[in-house]
Amino acid sequence: MKVLAILLNTIFYLLFGLTLVVMHVFQWLSYNLGGYHAHHRSVRIMNWTLVQLTRILGTTYKFSGRENLPKDQPIIFVSNHQSMFDISPIEWYLSDHHPKFISKIELGKGIPSVSYNLKKGGSALIDRRNPKQALPEIKKLAEYIEKNNRSAVIFPEGTRSKDGKLKPFKDTGLKVLLKYSPSALIVPITINNSWKLLKNGTFPLSLGTAFELKVHQPISPKNKNFDELMDEIRSSIKSSIIE
Repeated sequence: MKVLAILLNTIFYLLFGLTLVVMHVFQWLSYNLGGYHAHHRSVRIMNWTLVQLTRILGTTYKFSGRENLPKDQPIIFVSNHQSMFDISPIEWYLSDHHPKFISKIELGKGIPSVSYNLKKGGSALIDRRNPKQALPEIKKLAEYIEKNNRSAVIFPEGTRSKDGKLKPFKDTGLKVLLKYSPSALIVPITINNSWKLLKNGTFPLSLGTAFELKVHQPISPKNKNFDELMDEIRSSIKSSIIE
């Protein structure tokens, strides 16, 4: 089994790296020749491809809930976070809502396709150790989704859960998003099992992971106490976590 895992992982990583390099060029061409919408389509293709590549490892996917989402107002997606493999499924499955991420600033340079998308696609790159830099970037993102009826994705745990269990939430980022995107709906997301891909480290990645992404019913934050709202969001996410 270990020999098979090493073989499949080698194929996966070669194709994964090649995809990032090729799609970096495709993104650049799309953005510079066709503008935002062409770039957005190229990112959708890239993320669909990255999701499909994990099937080489026997990964299966179950998605649900996007049919309940409105398309005429901004959305703040609040999700638990289990691994680096959370991003592409979220971005592909919810691409109609143009999701923008709050990501650590280190991801903004040096990674083919990923860094370019974060910088050109409208996401917020923050230094988590420097609130004076981070908070204005989150504010800018909130104003952007408010103006354009797009969406932001925030992982309130701050760091990935390595065992799938829900970690404590940090509330500052969500407070800023709600303040500067007052018409946004809150939509909790539960991710299951992506941590299992990495339970043995990055090589070899585990085989046969059953990835699940559930989009919950939207929550209106209007006239709600923030602490009560956070409890409601957390309860919604936790209700579907498989432990």
